[in-house]
Amino acid sequence: MKAGREQILVELRKKIIGQEEIINQALLTLFVGGNSLIVGVPGLAKTLLIQTMAQVLDLKFARIQFTPDLMPSDITGTDIIQDDPDTGGRKMVFAPGPVFTNILLADEINRTPPKTQSALLEAMQEHRVTVQGRTYQLQEPFYVFATQNPIELEGTYPLPEAQLDRFMFHIVIEHPPEDEELEVVRTTTITNNPTYNHAVTGADLVAFQELVRKVPVSEPVMRYTLDLVRTSRLKDGDGPEFVKKWVQYGASVRAAQYLILGSKARALTQGRYHVNFEDIHALARPVLRHRVLLNFHAESEGVTSDQIVDQLLEAVPVPASRM
Repeated sequence: MKAGREQILVELRKKIIGQEEIINQALLTLFVGGNSLIVGVPGLAKTLLIQTMAQVLDLKFARIQFTPDLMPSDITGTDIIQDDPDTGGRKMVFAPGPVFTNILLADEINRTPPKTQSALLEAMQEHRVTVQGRTYQLQEPFYVFATQNPIELEGTYPLPEAQLDRFMFHIVIEHPPEDEELEVVRTTTITNNPTYNHAVTGADLVAFQELVRKVPVSEPVMRYTLDLVRTSRLKDGDGPEFVKKWVQYGASVRAAQYLILGSKARALTQGRYHVNFEDIHALARPVLRHRVLLNFHAESEGVTSDQIVDQLLEAVPVPASRM
């Protein structure tokens, strides 16, 4: 799996400049079998990264531009009437929507109403869709990468907490350093049509997902992860002062699950067969930042979710054994 990751990176570097941590989190999403939300201003190659990743892995790719008039059937597909040459009559035939792919890019997902956003819930969690009472299984591997623009929020529909919780990571993509931006300008203003070697395929990713789940986790690491998540919640009005002051709702059970799964995948990609506390710390921000919901006081004082996550890491002591 470590060798596979290195080969994927070599191919991605033919098209993508910099963004090391963003690519790392996107690859962990693939190795775990999760879905991720990517937030960044326009022009930071969010779409290019996901599209190139699909090309490198030889996976089917589909992009949906979410707009206010998008309907659920535009995502899942619908039944249409067709002539039946055998009987001469007409019959209903299912026409699959763009969700029937391997990697689905839900571009600017917050620009469509919740009714349409929720069409993705079953696909993200169960890898299947139900249309007109019939259930259709999606092809494995299946991933959803959704994007959001943090500016121009007028007329948008914030994702409900239930849907946010389905995303393994909330990945924040920012402007690159000056030298990387210079290289981006240089390489994107010349002809660049690379060919990719498909060293890792969809079947390999499915095998990686099985392998990740076999990595053992020590009891101290498991309990520390759970303490971290549970400390973000108010229990009978009790908890750290910063939680009582700024947190409205703490992280869900999925937070602990994705912290452990992501840490297992991170350990394997670094050539280790055990999870340590550094893995949990490294993934705390992308796993928790969209699950720790802040109250009005935090927003009025400019306190961010990342600051709360950093305080959680300071407040919950790491066991002395550091296994």
